[in-house]
Amino acid sequence: MARGEQGAEEPSSTAATEEAKPLPAGLYIVATPIGNLEDITLRALRVLRSVDRIACEDTRQTRKLLSHFGIAVPTVSCHSHNERRRAQELIAELKSGARIALVTDAGMPGISDPGEFLVARAVAAGVPVTPIPGASAVVSALAASGLDTTSFRFVGFSPPRTGERRSFFETLRAERATLIFYEAPHRVVESLRDARLIFGPERRAVLAREITKIHEEFLRGTLRELEASCASRDLLRGEITLLIAGANPAEFAAAGAAPESDLRAAMAVYLAQGLDEQAALKRVARDRGVSKSEVYREWQREQGRRK
Repeated sequence: MARGEQGAEEPSSTAATEEAKPLPAGLYIVATPIGNLEDITLRALRVLRSVDRIACEDTRQTRKLLSHFGIAVPTVSCHSHNERRRAQELIAELKSGARIALVTDAGMPGISDPGEFLVARAVAAGVPVTPIPGASAVVSALAASGLDTTSFRFVGFSPPRTGERRSFFETLRAERATLIFYEAPHRVVESLRDARLIFGPERRAVLAREITKIHEEFLRGTLRELEASCASRDLLRGEITLLIAGANPAEFAAAGAAPESDLRAAMAVYLAQGLDEQAALKRVARDRGVSKSEVYREWQREQGRRK
């Protein structure tokens, strides 16, 4: 048999061997499609068919997926409100030799979704934990964004309140890696506004919406442009991933300050003009379009770091 022919047979042979093997006991973290059902993997289907029970974020959502692929395995809820209580029951079953799959409504369990606590308890109990990879909004959005993919930082959902969100963005302003957030549709314009104020209007960004679904959309431009575009439209719907380009050291060099000393530089300008600290804080807050108390808190943290 020629080498090429032999290599062509290996994948199907391996798949047949895996299919024939009984599934070992343990917890299986199974990624499910984030929209398009064709994104389910063959391995995920095999595991879901072979386990004794499937722990779901929402059993109703998971049953739709299972029914589509003809899988009739018992399900049990395991969501953010009952995960700690449910974990005790599931860990006891796992220690007795059960095979349990953990799924959420979409994507990989534990990533801005329920599952982290159960996995941690399983690891602590010595239960084998196996990831079954699949679709990911984070990686998919990054790959198609056109932004730097060399390094990135996924930070999940930003805080819902304006003040907390702006303070949160401040901690990320000097980050050089591409930043990736999940965002709720009704907060997109507010988040883009705060991002523009903190990261600067010309910072490049991408808004990815409904990835893998019929209405998939990528909006690319500066934060100023994305804010204006989203503000002019009706409420954006669906799952949204926001990516913001990492900091360019030149942004801060132009201001004569290193990223971490940006607030100090702004304060120094006003203090040099003869203003007292409180008046300088008020000016900086006005320049940034935020409350004085927010700048004051940041200034206190900055002072604490210098001690």
